[in-house]
Amino acid sequence: MTDTPLFEHAVVVGIGLIGSSMAHAMRERGLARKITGCDADDAVRARAQEIGIVDAVSADIKKAAKGADLIIIATPVQAAADMIRDIAGASDPGTLIVDVGSVKGAFAGKARALQTHAHIVPCHPVAGTEQSGPDSGFASLFENRWCIVTPLERDAPGYRAAIDKAIALWKAVGAQVEVMDAGHHDIALAITSHLPHLLAFTLVGAADDLETVTQSEIIKYSAGGFRDFTRIAASDPTMWRDVFLTNKDAVLEVLGRFTEELAVLQRAIRWADADTLEDVFSRGRNIRRAIIQSGQETDAPNFGRDKENR
Repeated sequence: MTDTPLFEHAVVVGIGLIGSSMAHAMRERGLARKITGCDADDAVRARAQEIGIVDAVSADIKKAAKGADLIIIATPVQAAADMIRDIAGASDPGTLIVDVGSVKGAFAGKARALQTHAHIVPCHPVAGTEQSGPDSGFASLFENRWCIVTPLERDAPGYRAAIDKAIALWKAVGAQVEVMDAGHHDIALAITSHLPHLLAFTLVGAADDLETVTQSEIIKYSAGGFRDFTRIAASDPTMWRDVFLTNKDAVLEVLGRFTEELAVLQRAIRWADADTLEDVFSRGRNIRRAIIQSGQETDAPNFGRDKENR
């Protein structure tokens, strides 16, 4: 916990997994003297205050923005892009505004068009679980995870300092920080996050549609691979709907490449091409090992599950 907080008054807009985790982390580390939670859902606001992750709540984004020196927009990506004009317009000069969406092009495009004295720094913490809601958050969510910062092309006075403060915020909650262009970010995340989620939704949906396999058999015989796909497919439907609508060009590009790779595997299986199959599977194994070596995953047996949860 710091003696002098980075911010006097932080406002978290959207108190789901990421928003509540940021509130937890800022409170635990003393990063903000006051934290206000802003959400359109009465029950969410009440629960956030009940569990003590915020000092105050508000349903009015414009009122909440006044007097804040940090605003974190933790809503689905389309909602964040839609509300940035109102938030920036109501903010005080010099207020730092960050978002947490996994698509940066749409949000950055809206932000870039605004004339505002607030400083908007698009961000994406690459962290999460399949859970949602104010009870799902926890302070350590961002520890040793990457946060990608995609600054706007601005030379306004104070903007460089605002970028530095955004980076300091993410480092203070335990994240490693990478700075990159918004367009490059959207392609990279289409490969590493958006396409895997699309495949998970598709596979689980296909299994549900199979008339020759009963629902009980899908549940009873689900091995580790399918079980992990169901965890991914349990993610917030609204959030992922917005991701695919706002990052469709990048997703369609990597989906086309994936389709080509899938055709190669299909031919290899049909023609018993063992060398091709082994080569493809070896590439996958090597990438898995590289992820473990980078500290982004554990090499514990059974993916780190204890015996009770296998």
